[in-house]
Amino acid sequence: MQTPMISCPLKQTSEVDWVTPLKAYIRNTYGDDPERYTEECNTLNRLRQDMRGAGKDTAAGRDLLYRYYGQLELLDLRFPVDENHVKILFTWFDAFTQKPTSQHSLAFEKASLIFNISAVLSCYAAVQNRNEEQGLKTAYHSFQASAGMFNYINENFLHAPSKDLNHQTVRTLVNIMLAQAQEVFLEKQIADGKKTGLLAKLASQTAFLYSQCIEGLQENVNNAVFENVWLQIAQLKLAYYNSIAQYHQGLQDNEGAQYGIAIARMQMAESAAKDAYKQACRIPDAHPINANIGSEASQLLTDLTKKQRTNVQERLTEYNKDNDFIYHASVPSEAALTPIPKTPAAKSISVSELYQGQDIHRIIGPDIFQKIVPMSVTESASLYDEEKAKLIRAEAERVETADSEMAASLDYLKLPGSLDILKGGADSENAVDDNFRRWCEALAGQAPFSHSFDDLSSDKSHITTLLNQCSRSLDEEESICEKMRSKHGGDWTQQPSSRLTSTLRSDISNYRGAIEEASTSDAQLLATLRQHESDFNEMQKAAESGEVDVLYQRAMLKAGSNRSGVTSPSSASPAGNLIEEDFSEDAAPVPEQIAQVEELLRKLQLIKRERAQVLQDLKDKIHADDISQVLILNKRAITTQDHALFKQELEKFKPHQTRILQAIHKQSSVLKELTRTYSNLLGDKRVRAEQSKYEAFSRQKGTVLNRYRRASQAFEDLTQGLERARVFYSEIKGTVESLKQNVDTFVSNRKTEGGELISAIEKGRTGVSASASLAGDAAAAAANNADRDSDRLKDLMSRMNVSHPQPNRPAPLQNIPSYGQSGYGQAGYQNATSPRQKPLHSPQHGAYNPQTAPYGGQSNGYGYANFQSGFNGPVSPPPGSVGPDGRRVVSPTYSVQQQFPQQHQQYGQQQPYSQQQSQYPQQGQYPQQGPFSQQHPASPSQLPAGYVPPPPPPRPPGGGGGGGGTGYGGNTGHASRGSANQQDPFAGLSGWR
Repeated sequence: MQTPMISCPLKQTSEVDWVTPLKAYIRNTYGDDPERYTEECNTLNRLRQDMRGAGKDTAAGRDLLYRYYGQLELLDLRFPVDENHVKILFTWFDAFTQKPTSQHSLAFEKASLIFNISAVLSCYAAVQNRNEEQGLKTAYHSFQASAGMFNYINENFLHAPSKDLNHQTVRTLVNIMLAQAQEVFLEKQIADGKKTGLLAKLASQTAFLYSQCIEGLQENVNNAVFENVWLQIAQLKLAYYNSIAQYHQGLQDNEGAQYGIAIARMQMAESAAKDAYKQACRIPDAHPINANIGSEASQLLTDLTKKQRTNVQERLTEYNKDNDFIYHASVPSEAALTPIPKTPAAKSISVSELYQGQDIHRIIGPDIFQKIVPMSVTESASLYDEEKAKLIRAEAERVETADSEMAASLDYLKLPGSLDILKGGADSENAVDDNFRRWCEALAGQAPFSHSFDDLSSDKSHITTLLNQCSRSLDEEESICEKMRSKHGGDWTQQPSSRLTSTLRSDISNYRGAIEEASTSDAQLLATLRQHESDFNEMQKAAESGEVDVLYQRAMLKAGSNRSGVTSPSSASPAGNLIEEDFSEDAAPVPEQIAQVEELLRKLQLIKRERAQVLQDLKDKIHADDISQVLILNKRAITTQDHALFKQELEKFKPHQTRILQAIHKQSSVLKELTRTYSNLLGDKRVRAEQSKYEAFSRQKGTVLNRYRRASQAFEDLTQGLERARVFYSEIKGTVESLKQNVDTFVSNRKTEGGELISAIEKGRTGVSASASLAGDAAAAAANNADRDSDRLKDLMSRMNVSHPQPNRPAPLQNIPSYGQSGYGQAGYQNATSPRQKPLHSPQHGAYNPQTAPYGGQSNGYGYANFQSGFNGPVSPPPGSVGPDGRRVVSPTYSVQQQFPQQHQQYGQQQPYSQQQSQYPQQGQYPQQGPFSQQHPASPSQLPAGYVPPPPPPRPPGGGGGGGGTGYGGNTGHASRGSANQQDPFAGLSGWR
């Protein structure tokens, strides 16, 4: 027979819509597409609908409430449900008065839901069959969980909007649930037949808990909140369990020979049992629905109290009879009895403890809105990631330090390499070194360097010859021009050559300097060849004949002969190695000592691998660690307890840290043992002798390798230097040839211009002679003198003819008067019967920068600068005009840009180096003033067909342009100049004026 239990009724609620407000908040706050979360919103909505119809006394109803509340807790971490954000009106009805209450607060929804969870737990516990062990355990746990849930309401929801959530009401419910949990536990102990002393204490605690309920029940009954039957049952059970406590304590006293006290206890138990029986008889059979009391409760309580009264009366009669006839002990009064001690066996189960169970997590299920992570949780997760990163860095640094210490220790001991010497591994040192073989094979099939030096010398001679020809042509032209000026005086209006050839002469000088510096680099290359030529020949011959090993052994023998009888370790001990020799009587055998060292080395390697594996496992575990859900569940506690939470979570990595630390300590002990063992091994006199021989042999080998390493490096430097020299001479030769063509064109243009000027002078003099025919004798004499002078000048100017013909000579220009019968013969300027000759253009050459080193500043001392052509050959400025009277008319100030912009634009677009314009005018762009100005207008048709001016000289004044060498390694000047040229054909012209 089990006592009836009090259970709390459930609150009722009206229907709400979660979908629309949640979607609006997702769109406005998280900026995400709300349709992606349609399923989640509908799931939450269905959970609330299912919760409304959950059974109050079934496990399924309990689980529905658990799940919905768990999802609300997770929802609250992402969505603020109130009047200003996710606005939903929740309406709940009071569990006792049925009055409705409506709020927009999610806290009200959760408080009402927790109340229902507590009520369901109480109902579920009340209907359990406590005669079975499983039912008794379920009832005991559910009553405690219900008390914890009610207590959570009082702790977290301070302002109760309804009577059922009032603080005093909830406090009374907590006491009722705890009293009933204590009652269930007492039933279990009575059924198990525990000692009477323990049963008395448990019953005393049960009565005490019911006494605490009486005051709250009385107040709520007076306020028409609770039903009166609850108060009656509580008063009945208070008396009933007082009777149980006194009864079992009396049994305990009687067993302890305290017969008088036992009788007094039984008298008190009889009085309490009678009172309980009276209370049970007053309980009606029919109860209100909200009371949640079965109709059979009255009868059960009546039978229970009646049975207790009967048991007490029987025991009291027995004790009185025994005392009267046997013990004659005095019976103390009720006030003289000591209170029975209390033993609590029930306590509230907190919500956090309740929700940590695996069953609860399974019931709640995964977070519905787990795809939405709050910003605060993300920030906390980042802080936790930093803590994990610190842990990894600390452990990795610890492992790296241990590895470095091991490597440093083994390097200091020269292990394990030195063991090969002791075991006879030095015999392998007689083999040809791989680097030595590679060096020799690199020289196989190499052509003699003499051919390359001959080619360089030939190119240098050719370039020097061209520069000499250029200087000689300019000197001859300048000499003839000055002689003509001396003869004709003011009528000779051609500009002096010295003003026009200054740039050309500067370029010639720069190229001569570059060739001289290149000759210095050539000499360095040749000195390198002479220094290592013998080694080159030996290595090349050995590689081609397959005798590299012979050369190596011969070099080793030669190096050994230079030292005092040093030989290889293997040849020094032909009888065997140290492992085979064991002639010491006291010391341990060398093979045994070597085996000990090898075993310790093996242990060190195992420790290192184990430590690295533990570190890798730690990294993998940390990388896979994700506490986002934990942070979400503890979101409210993160602000103040984040470090404590992180510390608690990081404790899971403690075993890995401990293993790493143990490996480091183990390594230290093994290293100490290795140092001691290896020191003992090296202290053996046999080992010391062998080690001395091997060190001498190593020095011998190092000498050989250093010698041929230098030879191999010299070979590479020589090969690279000759290649740069070849490229240098090839480029400067093309540029100097272009310079020679510019000089030839300049001289030819000056010759043609002089012929035109002589023709003009002759016409002027012919007109003067006709008007002065009366002075015949004097004029005839003057004419004869002029003829003789003209013959002499023409003879001098014939020397200016270039030695080689100009290619692509165009057809003669029209409308130019012939003055072949001028009487000057072949020695002076020739009549202008052909256009000015155009220079050969070499666009493939870059502008040479004479200020850079001729071979480039390389680390090996040999190098050739990147050479680029860049010349615009100077030509004469326009001659002065000759008037009808034969006198010289001074021309206005000459400006290339102002008078011939179209010519500059036309030829600026053709030449790829327009940014590097010369400071002197370009060829073929001078205005023909005087008597030839009408016959030869200043237009592009006056220039030879296909004429392209040469590039300018390097380093113009003022830093404007100039394509100097940038150190050999890449021709970058062509592209940049060409690009700029296409954009602005006059670019850089103002810098050269």
